[in-house]
Amino acid sequence: MAEPNVVEYRQIYVWQFPVRLYHWINALCILVLAATGYIIGKPIAIQSASEASFQYWFGTVRFIHFSFAFIFFFNFLFRIYWGFVGNNFAHWKNFIPYTAAQWKEMVHVLALDILMISKKPLKSIGHNSLAGVTYFLLFLVFLFQSITGFGLYAQMSGSWFPKLFVWIVPLMGGDIAVRQWHHLLMWFFIIVGIVHVYLVFYHDYIEARGTTSSMVGGWKFIEKSEKEK
Repeated sequence: MAEPNVVEYRQIYVWQFPVRLYHWINALCILVLAATGYIIGKPIAIQSASEASFQYWFGTVRFIHFSFAFIFFFNFLFRIYWGFVGNNFAHWKNFIPYTAAQWKEMVHVLALDILMISKKPLKSIGHNSLAGVTYFLLFLVFLFQSITGFGLYAQMSGSWFPKLFVWIVPLMGGDIAVRQWHHLLMWFFIIVGIVHVYLVFYHDYIEARGTTSSMVGGWKFIEKSEKEK
């Protein structure tokens, strides 16, 4: 009986600690902001015999929302900075397709993930080209969500930083319009989060590179014959 082919793998350090830290802080912020944002948009009627001033639960919800908004925004600014000083896998060139190879890989990912007409696994070690473009667009949504959020907060805050965004409300046609956009994007984040988790496990299964665990330890596994991209 012929022996099965043995494939030898080697470890490669892909995600540096700052990238992993950003990822998990960002994930926590989105979860908290989505939950508190939903409550703010549709408050829960809590009936209690105690004095309303002693409860202040809704004020607590808003305080948590505003606090995590600041964490979310400055964590995002840190990721922008790390896109210029981090390793090759964290660099901003991975998020904008400027080569023919990146466009070819995008078509491959569409055939594999969306149309499911290809079974050939990807060779990308970091973000594949389609994921990179998706994250770039997502970063723009991060920015828009932050600006609209601080624009709404500027009307009730005495702090100088939110006041920097006071112009956004009149620019977008008033408070109601800004709130509608801000609330709509909350659902966008929820949908994108679900798709993101699914694709992470999907690629972990078909590629067997350690995609899921790499965002914890930073390491992925590639065949020894492959070159780093």
